[in-house]
Amino acid sequence: MIARARAVLAAASTIHFVHDGFSDILYVFLPLWANEFGLSLAQVGVIRTTYTGGMALFQIPAGFLAERWGERRLLVGGTAVTALGFVAAGWAGGFLSLLVILLAAGLGSGVQHPLSSSLISKAYEGGGRRAALGTYNFSGDVGKAAVSAVVAFAAAVFGWRAAGATYGLLGLMVAAVLLIVLVRLGAGGATSVDAVDGERVTGWGIRDPRGFGALAAIGMIDNSTRTGFITFLPFALIAKGSTVAGIGTALGLLFVGGAAGKFLCGLVAARVGVIRTVILTEAATALGILVIIAAPLPVAL
Repeated sequence: MIARARAVLAAASTIHFVHDGFSDILYVFLPLWANEFGLSLAQVGVIRTTYTGGMALFQIPAGFLAERWGERRLLVGGTAVTALGFVAAGWAGGFLSLLVILLAAGLGSGVQHPLSSSLISKAYEGGGRRAALGTYNFSGDVGKAAVSAVVAFAAAVFGWRAAGATYGLLGLMVAAVLLIVLVRLGAGGATSVDAVDGERVTGWGIRDPRGFGALAAIGMIDNSTRTGFITFLPFALIAKGSTVAGIGTALGLLFVGGAAGKFLCGLVAARVGVIRTVILTEAATALGILVIIAAPLPVAL
């Protein structure tokens, strides 16, 4: 059972690595698209919002669909759709075609977070769930850092179309392997929806609505600030004289810092409390953004 649980965790972590790579190589491509297609900063923001919006819109429906069809079909299908989207983006001819392609890719990626987490939770019902989910979350940060850096260097050498399409093909290969692995593990299959004995759970299992609402609000503010900053960070770096490879390096450093911050914040919260930790980290984030905008390139990096 332990070996099976670890195999499920490895599969879910791999898919998290790949999907977060898809999401965050957009930050590398945005200035390249702006230059090639003559996009305004407003259009750049719309492109990023389209992908993120598609991903967000499908997360809750993905959970409902998985209750009927199982996680496996949706994870494999969603990964394939996202991968094909990035392959197709290599032939995009302008703003509108990019919007359509990235909307489809974002919808496909919407299955990843809820369904991978569900697979892990089921695999670790006997204990060790927190550590497993922590490992899963860390794999996404590694994907952000590694894939952004590698694709940026590839784009600098071979062009963004070849770099994006190649990573899309890699995503298709991962989807195929994922299907084989999950079938062999017997994970993520369709489950029976017959009547379940016991007390009916209401409110989606939320025990503290006020606390949940506060946490959700903080998450929305933090994520919107982060996404807005990282979307336009490459443009700020280019204005300071950075190359495409330099942008990849900067994004890699940023995501590595984010991964380290998740670990350190857990230690800090254990000492000073969650609320104080949130205040400290949000203040540090705001200060860091101001410094990066104002500082010369070597200091910003």
